[in-house]
Amino acid sequence: MEIRVRVIGADSFGSRSMATVVEAGGVKIFIDPGVAYAPRRYGLPPHPVELRRLEEIREEIRRELEDTDIIVITHYHYDHYLRDPGDAELYRGKILLVKDPRHAINLSQKLRAHRLFRVNRVEELASRLEVLDGRSFKFDGVRVAGSPPVPHGAEGSKLGYVVMVLVECCGYRFVHGSDVQGPMNRAALDWIREARPDLLFISGPPTYFAGFKVPREDVERGLQGLVEAARHVSELVIADHHFARDLEYPRLLEEVSRASGARVVSAAEYMGRPYEPLEALRRELWRRDGGPGGGEEAADSD
Repeated sequence: MEIRVRVIGADSFGSRSMATVVEAGGVKIFIDPGVAYAPRRYGLPPHPVELRRLEEIREEIRRELEDTDIIVITHYHYDHYLRDPGDAELYRGKILLVKDPRHAINLSQKLRAHRLFRVNRVEELASRLEVLDGRSFKFDGVRVAGSPPVPHGAEGSKLGYVVMVLVECCGYRFVHGSDVQGPMNRAALDWIREARPDLLFISGPPTYFAGFKVPREDVERGLQGLVEAARHVSELVIADHHFARDLEYPRLLEEVSRASGARVVSAAEYMGRPYEPLEALRRELWRRDGGPGGGEEAADSD
């Protein structure tokens, strides 16, 4: 029996997310059950269509969490976990495997982790809470392993660190590469290569920020890292998240596929959903509805 992987939220669906459900060996694992929007894009606030899509995905995340056994949180950016106090009960009785909230973490993520686990009492509500960084766990024949902390993007990133995840069962390997942005850094690429995944779901590089908020050479490094990573995947690569915020994303996916010789797709294509990169289309959505006029690319958040 192969692992069943379902993407619940993704940028190619219309909201910032890498929410992923993995079912194998009778165990249900939810990796990064979160979703968010960009407060500003092209100088514009979210369009109502984006806000509706975000709520649709959030509700689906909540439904999926009801019978989830294990929740994995790879880092503490708001698009990767449910953070509202009213959602704390969704963590009750679950096994939590999480990015270390005290070590290899920047201040903003440390504070967010404290709010989640202590202020919102998730540490008390969970049946078990374990640090995933560089560790491996077995659950009824299913192995869940975390990478050592790797940079959120390029080496030295001010955005902190993330943990990638390997789920292995029945001779099948799935890797979830949250926010490594390509990967841009060698440590993340080496870990993917050693993991030898059959299926990889990874955050591609933020090409929409090349030369603006992210040095162009880092973005190029991320594109090359994605090509190299794809060569070590036996079945399929899903490259989405930061990558899908670029209107040139479909063309870039094709270029990575050709360069790597691998099949590289969006999460929307993988799940058989319409391709709807709503954030990238924000200017067109507001123009269509006669909404506020936009300016240059504005402050973004993760």
